[in-house]
Amino acid sequence: FCYVSRRSSSVSMFLRQAEPQTQKVSRAAEVFQTTLQVLKTRVRRSVGKQMVLSFCFGTLSPVWWLVPCSWRAFLILFVRQNPLWGAANSALVRWLPAEYEDGEREPKGWNSLRLHNGFPLPSVWEVSKTILRSTIKPREDEYSQLLVDWGQYIDHDITFTPQTTSMTCLNTCQNVHPCFPIKTGDGCMPFHRSSPACCSGPDLSQTLQRQQLNSITSFIDASVVYGHNTELQASLRGPDGKLSVHQEFSDSRGRPYLPPVPSSPSGCLQDVRQRGGFRVECFHAGDSRVNEGLPLTALHTLWLREHNRVAQELRVLNAHWSSETVYQETRKIIGAMHQIITMRSYIPKIIGPVAYEYHIGQYKGYDPMVNPSASNVFATAAFRFGHATISPILPRLNQSFQEHEHFPNLRLHQTFFSPWRIVKEGGIEPVLRGLIGTAAPAAHADMLLTEELTDRLIVLNIPQQMDLAALNLQRGRDHALPGYNKWRGLCGLEPVRTLKDFSEVVGDETVAKKILGLYKHPDNIDVWLGGLVEKFLPGSRTGPLFSCLVAKQMRLLRDGDRFWWEAAGQFVQQQKTELLKTSLSRLICDNSDITQVCPDSFRLCKYPSDYISCDQIPSINLTAWAEQSLNPNYPTFNHHT
Repeated sequence: FCYVSRRSSSVSMFLRQAEPQTQKVSRAAEVFQTTLQVLKTRVRRSVGKQMVLSFCFGTLSPVWWLVPCSWRAFLILFVRQNPLWGAANSALVRWLPAEYEDGEREPKGWNSLRLHNGFPLPSVWEVSKTILRSTIKPREDEYSQLLVDWGQYIDHDITFTPQTTSMTCLNTCQNVHPCFPIKTGDGCMPFHRSSPACCSGPDLSQTLQRQQLNSITSFIDASVVYGHNTELQASLRGPDGKLSVHQEFSDSRGRPYLPPVPSSPSGCLQDVRQRGGFRVECFHAGDSRVNEGLPLTALHTLWLREHNRVAQELRVLNAHWSSETVYQETRKIIGAMHQIITMRSYIPKIIGPVAYEYHIGQYKGYDPMVNPSASNVFATAAFRFGHATISPILPRLNQSFQEHEHFPNLRLHQTFFSPWRIVKEGGIEPVLRGLIGTAAPAAHADMLLTEELTDRLIVLNIPQQMDLAALNLQRGRDHALPGYNKWRGLCGLEPVRTLKDFSEVVGDETVAKKILGLYKHPDNIDVWLGGLVEKFLPGSRTGPLFSCLVAKQMRLLRDGDRFWWEAAGQFVQQQKTELLKTSLSRLICDNSDITQVCPDSFRLCKYPSDYISCDQIPSINLTAWAEQSLNPNYPTFNHHT
């Protein structure tokens, strides 16, 4: 979800806009789902369920050929190498079967009278107010705020689940597809269901079920920088193998900013005081969520500058290279850097070193039998653990890592969709210093989501307050995710059966008692809530369940990626040795005015005693990419798109 200020006491959300290609696929899937329902309703009057399935698939050929997504299922049947695994605009995969109330498309909780394990499901709004709302967000002293924001950034490289855009959902409190409103104490909050995916393969049961869409590539491939389709990539290209930059604005040292979106005026907020008297439109990047918050914008800006810096050096080293070769070779390096930072420096801190070794382990090479596609539970629950680590304050610091005298700290609602603050308020440096110089918020079972997210969220064009925690829970039910205990079973964890069991898992009997009091049966607990309240594993920021699910996804993303940076033929050994010097600290040093950093910018260190000069941070030596007499063993560029 994306937030932007409407008034000082509230935040609001811009609906995420999917790319035109994704919108086309989504509309096609809606047609396909509706057609299935019509066919089945007609046939069911005279034949049994088995005959319904046979009839549908015996008569669907003309329907499938009318729907743009039809080629997907047929390709999967006839192409042996699974080219659609991890592809953009394909279905999120299921690690456990979906649990729709009608078996096909009605979410859990769709029928308020339906009993689950003998009890109705509690309202997600009630769960949020009773369990998830927190008036304070304490901070820890081990990790920096950058750890939180890298999680959001890299999530945007892996998943993007668009929502239906039906305006009827704004005016109904009834469960009518595609609307699944959240019942509250005095009415309801509008809720748009996630867009369906096209038929995803030869699995008959999944084809008849509603599946959700991942509109971007699942791989850690820097699509967040370059885009996930050829049209978007082309719109971001600049001359000489570089990425396009803003032609009107740059920072005080001449460093570039991201280019503006192609069409203006854009929806981004403007400086109400109109300092400078000019508009700053939304920035354009490989992911449309770049403007959601200043930390995201700052990270995107760093990678834009890094691409152009590396491209410039490669052009000098290999003057005979074409602009296309410079671009593609640079992109390959940037993609490897994303993979290294995420898998080596980020994930072990999130899941803990023991879980990393057990669930992920050493790389053994590309496995063509591994499906790297993003899973539904990862996108909808496990990787949303980060919502409990969002701070209500964005610190902006000066060169002495104190609150900036000209650009003070901001409340959460002041940071969204405001690229003008980057241009007019000191560039990306105050934000970056705040990220590396401030402790990350800590999540505890009794202190989860800040009130800014549960009490002051206002969706654009909806004149009522919204609740991110309730929206997350409803999204899990929309996607028909099985309950908490089934996911524990998938991970080899003992199921929770009693209050004593749950209290031990949570580490807080009061919270465990509240949750079981609402859900009545432990199997009914929503997976996002159950995973969120578990005690952290040693050296991690997640409990056993989310550690397992995140690790499982990351291992699949690594082992099922034929272009993974360590895979055979991607880089020669000398290049791999240089790539291992990759760090966010070096990225910050090379592309900003910051000259002192922590050795590991994810870890909080004390200024100035623990900070070191950028001269002490290792750099990648790009001479490893200088072609030696057009060496035939030099690895050529490869990408997913």
